[in-house]
Amino acid sequence: MPIDESLAFLSLNIAVLTVSDTRDAATDRSGDLAAERLTSAGHRLAARAICKDEVPALVAELSAWIADPSIDVIITTGGTGVTGRDVTPEALDQVIEKPIPGFGELFRWLSFQSIGTSTIQSRACAGVAGGTYIFCLPGSTGAVKDGWDGILRDQLDSRHRPCNFADLIPRLTER
Repeated sequence: MPIDESLAFLSLNIAVLTVSDTRDAATDRSGDLAAERLTSAGHRLAARAICKDEVPALVAELSAWIADPSIDVIITTGGTGVTGRDVTPEALDQVIEKPIPGFGELFRWLSFQSIGTSTIQSRACAGVAGGTYIFCLPGSTGAVKDGWDGILRDQLDSRHRPCNFADLIPRLTER
C-alpha cells in the first residue's frame, strides 16, 4: 500500500507484552523481533514485559498500559492458540471497548500464505480500550513477521494511504 512521502511520519509509543509460561528476557525471540521491527520503523518502545498465561495477570498488565497516557499501542505475542493455557483473547475480551475483527481475519489470511491451514489454530485478535490499540499476535517469530510486515507496519504509519490506525488515535476516545 502507498506511503505518502509528502506527509510527516508520526512516531508512536508502542509497548510489547510477551505472554508465556516459559520465556524469559534471554529467550524471548518474538518480543525481541517485535521491538526491533517497531523501532526500525521509527516508533518508540514505550514498555516491554513478559507475563504468564493467566487471565488476571494479563488483564492487570494490559489495564496498566491502557491507563498510561504515554502508550498508544500494545502488541502482545503468545497465548493466542487453542490449548488450555492460551488465554490472551480471553484477557483481551475483559479490557477492550471495541473489537477490531478484521485484524484477526487479515492476519490469518496472510499467515495462510506461510503456514497453510495451520493458521486456523490462531486466535489473533485486536481491539481498542481507553484510546489504546491492542494487537494480539501468536508467539512465533513467523507470526510477528506476518503481523508486523503484513499489517501493522503500514497501519501504524501515519503516512499510509488511503487510511491508517495512527491517524485515528486522537479520535479513539470520542463520545
